[in-house]
Amino acid sequence: MAAPSLVSDYVALFKPRVSAMSVLTAGAGLYLGDLHSGISPFHVSSVIAMAGIAIVTCGSSVLNQALERKSDARMKRTANRPMVTGRIGLVHGLLLGFAAIFLGSLWLAVSTNLLTGTLTLLTATSYVAIYTPLKRISSVNTFIGAFPGALPPLIGWTAARGLIEWPAVALFAVIFVWQFPHFMAIGWMYREDYRNGGIRVAANQTPLVWAARSTVAQALFYAVLMIPVSLWTTWLGITGIPYAVVATVLGLGYLWYTVRFAAILKNPADPASRILARNLLKASVIYLPLLLAAMILNARGRLLF
Repeated sequence: MAAPSLVSDYVALFKPRVSAMSVLTAGAGLYLGDLHSGISPFHVSSVIAMAGIAIVTCGSSVLNQALERKSDARMKRTANRPMVTGRIGLVHGLLLGFAAIFLGSLWLAVSTNLLTGTLTLLTATSYVAIYTPLKRISSVNTFIGAFPGALPPLIGWTAARGLIEWPAVALFAVIFVWQFPHFMAIGWMYREDYRNGGIRVAANQTPLVWAARSTVAQALFYAVLMIPVSLWTTWLGITGIPYAVVATVLGLGYLWYTVRFAAILKNPADPASRILARNLLKASVIYLPLLLAAMILNARGRLLF
């Protein structure tokens, strides 16, 4: 196997799959905000805004790995990260992360508006300075971390509109609620790894039965809540009835996979419970892009599907 290159190490630091999800949700907010303003989406300023959001997101990922390099070294799934192995030094990583966050936020403040640049900087700061260290202190980190995790679509909206409005809050709520079944599934799949790394999640509480109950209860509560929250945009007139129908069907599907995940309560120690968690994880990463696509295709009641 070829030795990792600087380029591949940078890619690992930027966590492209996680960053892509943030950029995707921000893009949905930007698109809907442009339509709400009567502007044709996908103009040059939209691309500029998306670039700035992507840069800050990547910078946050780098600083997250800088702070977690010791705990990452104790977990199988992260033990080969560039800052764990020393391929990227701590100073190198810190300079890269801070530069990306500062320059990306400044870029957004200048090219879009001050509110968008400020919100993006606050999102990165809360993710790195509050959520990341809290992961080693309390499992409440999942709830706290859901706030910066849900801000990208709101930031996309402010990039288009220049202010925070109820539709932006509705988009924030959709991503906020969606995260919990998603994270509960990840927590259960990697609970041993997280325990080794000193990361506090609901799934690695003791005893195991209590961990399973806490994980399932949170996943089910938010999966049920996901259905009415996803319909908020229709109530606000941002999307039409076709979207509402699709959102309801998708929400019921998401809930069904969450109910299946609840079967871990029967025997939490059974290795097969990891399969149930993986199935819920897959459902979550399919659900969200489909929901956002339905929003975009039926934005303001337009029939584009």
